[in-house]
Amino acid sequence: MRNDEHILVAGSGIAGLGAALAFGGGTRRVTILDRDPPPPAGSAEEAFYSWERRGATQLRHSHAFLGRLTTLIRERYPDLMAELLHEGTRLFGFEDGLTPTLAQHYVPSKGDEDLKLLFSRRTTLELILRRYAARQPGVTFINDAGVRGPIVRHEGGKLFVDGLKVERIGVVEDMRADVTVDATGRNTLFPDWLRAEGATIKEDSKPCGILYYTRHYKLRDGQEEPQRDPNAAGGADLGYIKYGVFIADNRHFSVTVAVPEIESILRTAIVKPENFDAACMAMPGAARWIDPVRAEPVSRVFSMGELHNVWRHYVEDGVPQALNFFAIGDASVRTNPLYGRGCSLGVVEAHLLRGALDSSDDPVERALTYEREITKAMRPYYNSMVDLDLQAIRRAEHERDPNYQPGLRARIMKSFTEEGLMPAQRGDVEVSRAMSRVFHMLDEPATMLRKPRVLLGVLGMWATSTVEKKRRGLYAAKAGPERADMFKLLNIAA
Repeated sequence: MRNDEHILVAGSGIAGLGAALAFGGGTRRVTILDRDPPPPAGSAEEAFYSWERRGATQLRHSHAFLGRLTTLIRERYPDLMAELLHEGTRLFGFEDGLTPTLAQHYVPSKGDEDLKLLFSRRTTLELILRRYAARQPGVTFINDAGVRGPIVRHEGGKLFVDGLKVERIGVVEDMRADVTVDATGRNTLFPDWLRAEGATIKEDSKPCGILYYTRHYKLRDGQEEPQRDPNAAGGADLGYIKYGVFIADNRHFSVTVAVPEIESILRTAIVKPENFDAACMAMPGAARWIDPVRAEPVSRVFSMGELHNVWRHYVEDGVPQALNFFAIGDASVRTNPLYGRGCSLGVVEAHLLRGALDSSDDPVERALTYEREITKAMRPYYNSMVDLDLQAIRRAEHERDPNYQPGLRARIMKSFTEEGLMPAQRGDVEVSRAMSRVFHMLDEPATMLRKPRVLLGVLGMWATSTVEKKRRGLYAAKAGPERADMFKLLNIAA
């Protein structure tokens, strides 16, 4: 490993900040380019209300760090974790999410400490991460810096990236580096720039099939968060609409509503604050949070569309297409925000890149190692999300068809999920733990039902009578109105 390397990172969102963490510490020089002005010098509140980030379209949507990332921070950057918690962010553990039935008999198991969500507004996360990263030896941030393209050379039939063309105050300058990292997010221009230089960069792309709408709220003085109620879940999928309540920092929380693309009338209506709140009030799990007595809205309804799952390949037939260049975060792997994996993926990829650069000084070996490691670490989750999104798209289509009749396979899978898997999650701690480990990206999705104890738990629950499951309270309560009733409530045509 070369200790004098200069790492140039385009983008200072969560992935770029992850690169600052991974490469900071003084063994390398790290320069982070930010197209936007610097963050405010004040509090998390000031950041939420005044920090504008053109390069981060998701800035004011709901966020959470999954266990894969909170564990990384806890183990490698304990002082950062302490700082995040001091500023009001919160950890939510596996035991905190158990139903009362399971909580009564819960016994901690090895690995449960890794199943923790970090709740916060995105602005607070970025503010604290940025301040921490800026204090690390060797890390420099440059603001108001627009990337205008890579500096490239062709040598021995290979394409090398030697830095970036950067515009500052109307002047474009060359900034050279040993390694260039693309952390510019989902709208990255680097694939096109590199293709213009002869690189073959293929993309796997599948639709997410939904649009996102988020509104933020704050608890009123003298009010507290509602007590957890297993019959009023903080998130649910009604087929024609999904929602989730996201606890945040400093008495804030947000609600995100996801509407299928096919529901053009609903998605146009839901962006209006009065419709957004009315829809949330019709769903018990959200209504108990946004009750006007308890909380007040503190933002408009933010929307986000054009969502796709995208995997970019920078190695073609075993040949790296651009040497000394790497993509991380949404610039590399883009996923449906529904699963909350984007931030965690970006920071984890930055640390996988650090491992690849530490493993060799050879540019080809580094590229191949990084490609191999992110494929191993991320591809199973990506494939699972693509499959789930395609299922959700089909379900949304069926919701609109009053004459739809599911086939035999669809009926069996529905029964397995609704009569086996979901009740088992509520009534069997081993099944709940296994599902949580997949959610937190600690176990691959396909491995869950290969565990004999988990499979037997689900099958046993599937075979248990409906009467017994109702007696034990293992069915989730109705999460909200039917599609036609919601449309009637909002006074829109179904």
